[in-house]
Amino acid sequence: MSDLKSVATPRRPRVLALANQKGGVGKTTTAINLGTALAAIGEKVLIVDLDPQGNASTGLGVDRRSRRSSTYDVLCGDVGLGQALQETSVPGLFLAPSTLDLLGVELEIAASKDRAHRLKKAIDELVYDQRCADLTYVLIDCPPSLSLITINAMTAADAVLVPLQCEFFALEGLSQLLKTVEQVRAGLNPRLIIQGVVLTMYDPRNNLSGQVMADVREFLGDKVYDTVIPRNVRVSEAPSYGKPALLYDLRCAGSQAYLKLASEVIRRERALRAAA
Repeated sequence: MSDLKSVATPRRPRVLALANQKGGVGKTTTAINLGTALAAIGEKVLIVDLDPQGNASTGLGVDRRSRRSSTYDVLCGDVGLGQALQETSVPGLFLAPSTLDLLGVELEIAASKDRAHRLKKAIDELVYDQRCADLTYVLIDCPPSLSLITINAMTAADAVLVPLQCEFFALEGLSQLLKTVEQVRAGLNPRLIIQGVVLTMYDPRNNLSGQVMADVREFLGDKVYDTVIPRNVRVSEAPSYGKPALLYDLRCAGSQAYLKLASEVIRRERALRAAA
């Protein structure tokens, strides 16, 4: 059996952690809509909701009462990630939902030697689940803090994708996030990189948005995606209907931007593989 597994080991999906310790930057919105856009162009995607608020789960139309197993159960080791997985209304897009129980997970696992590797282990085992063997992307929606939960996400991830809002305090705290990535790379996950920074909530009528965008591009260079996500009413409305923006209004500027972002993410991933 071990020989068979070694010969037929399936390919691990590409794992991206969406992280920013600031709240309200469009992190969950990006996880939902990037995941939907990737699925729409043929990828098979899993969104792992690691935020106790569970907004990614709600935004994908998964009612709290139907969340039989959650990422809390996965991190506590009670179930495998495949057991927590639920289908969404988007073909090719799956969800591991969150519940408020996740607020207490750090106390549950703090004394464990593998506390930072719980999610990595769960994702590594996921590839042997029949439904998940052909997953191509896992997107981890992190909480707005640099907590043990976020450390678990970064330890499990191949790369970090940073949503950054086009507002005055955009760069505030970014240096701490970059420092955390370096610490995780040094001590827990040497393969971790910054995959890219996506600018969100851009308002072309606001001179400040343009100035912030210019400052971020000057500071981070080609780490910043060309695609910019505009401030868009239809994108803001979509979660209240339990739908990604691409299902709520495909033609709106926000949906079109996320489709472009998905294409750019794939191009970057191909370039990274070619350079490896």
